[in-house]
Amino acid sequence: MRIGITAPWVSRWFFTKAQKFFVEEDVVIREIINERIMHAGIANIEIERTAEKVRVNIKASRPGLIIGRGGKGIEELKNIVQKKMEKARRKREISGAFSLNLNVEELKRLEVSAAVVGQQIASDLERRMPFRLIMRRQLETLEQKREVKGVKVQLAGRLNGAEIARTEKLGFGRMPAQTIRADIDYGEATARTTYGAIGIKVWIYKGDIFEEK
Repeated sequence: MRIGITAPWVSRWFFTKAQKFFVEEDVVIREIINERIMHAGIANIEIERTAEKVRVNIKASRPGLIIGRGGKGIEELKNIVQKKMEKARRKREISGAFSLNLNVEELKRLEVSAAVVGQQIASDLERRMPFRLIMRRQLETLEQKREVKGVKVQLAGRLNGAEIARTEKLGFGRMPAQTIRADIDYGEATARTTYGAIGIKVWIYKGDIFEEK
């Protein structure tokens, strides 16, 4: 809803006949990165395309886990992504050479990311910690951040191994979800527990964004 108004596009490239394929390729790139380095606390993934270049910018809370010793980790990830892209292009008969560039940026200490918070909650749930304790602990941490004006956390599934799945919500402050100028960071995560998957949704309200006159 806010893309192009107060939120930037996460994929930036030009219109071509292969537009449908580029959308599919963007999804594949994101799936591979999330699958292999989710433990690094990925805040967002931005993809930029020019004529023959594909640039992927990864923002993470722990970039060292992605880069690896001597840059081996990032090179390995780049090779895996490139092979998948080449295979997909051969299958769809998309001709032309391309170059792939992966860039990793660190999430600053003062920055707050809903995606990273969701991943932290998922990690704690997979370690069988009580879900209410996890939610309260995260809310207490976020409440100390000056830029955070409101938070909402929602968990859904067989919480604490209960027989019947349910949804639990917890939060504080304001959450003007229908206000376009509101700077609301949204993130999702999934905890793979022994008693099933638990869906996690996090909303973080950081104030309003006004156009400069």
